[in-house]
Amino acid sequence: MGYGSYSAADWQKLKNSRKLSNGQSVGEVFKRTECNPKMDPKFIGTRECFDSEEHPNTTPIVVGLDVTASMGYLAVELATGALNELITKLYSTGAVEDPALMCAAYGDFQDKSPLQVTQFESDIRIAEQLLELYFENGGSGQVVPTCLWEFLARHTNIDAIRKRNQKGFLFTIGDRADIRSESVDATIERVIGDALPGEVTRESILKEAEASFHVFHIMIGGENERNAELLPGHCMVLDRESTACLPEIIISTIQLQKGEAREDVLSRWDELNRPLISAALAQLSLQADADIRL
Repeated sequence: MGYGSYSAADWQKLKNSRKLSNGQSVGEVFKRTECNPKMDPKFIGTRECFDSEEHPNTTPIVVGLDVTASMGYLAVELATGALNELITKLYSTGAVEDPALMCAAYGDFQDKSPLQVTQFESDIRIAEQLLELYFENGGSGQVVPTCLWEFLARHTNIDAIRKRNQKGFLFTIGDRADIRSESVDATIERVIGDALPGEVTRESILKEAEASFHVFHIMIGGENERNAELLPGHCMVLDRESTACLPEIIISTIQLQKGEAREDVLSRWDELNRPLISAALAQLSLQADADIRL
């Protein structure tokens, strides 16, 4: 996937047709009442991110959103504006070549649909598929981005990795809920259908994902030490005010990971937003791509 190009006109047409506006309820934006089978990992063999004549150097970027009840406001913000800002600024800044985005939704381990994944796309289908996600509104305090890590590690075919030995980028965004550590193998088998041999832990699954993706976790509203310890140097804590700068924070993180200087990265953004962006980036400790052995 990943053909076509994103345009402001296509976004405005979609926004008008769906009557999207910030401040709407979750139900007004995400209308599905059950998971779309096309986004259920049990029915997906492989998600592909291939180069094309139009996009010869694709860069896979995955944005995974916690869709438990406490995160509804952020899902609405993403769907009604922030995703469009992220895509347009990815192109305008030239942060990466030929960005191809996948959106994912992960929830509580007890949900009916703890994981949903869209296709990698480069045009308005990014936003169209986001709006097709099912917002289950569950939540008992233990979420499973681990299932997303396993899916990306074992169910993707990506030219950037296969041809150029270049990692993609994964950003999971949630609140302070624990990343589940118990029964990881059983959860993955139930959600994705993979029976994993040997000892399976969230750490072992994360290591698999990190072979192909730079993995980052953004926590909204406060710190969770267990989550931060799992991803040292790749975990950011933001307050509600800072979520307005999520597109800039994600893009800046990509630029830093690719070796750009923090001063140069910050200089691209509005002066009023720089303190928020700078505070988020100060929490990172990154290794340049050239220093990482895939």
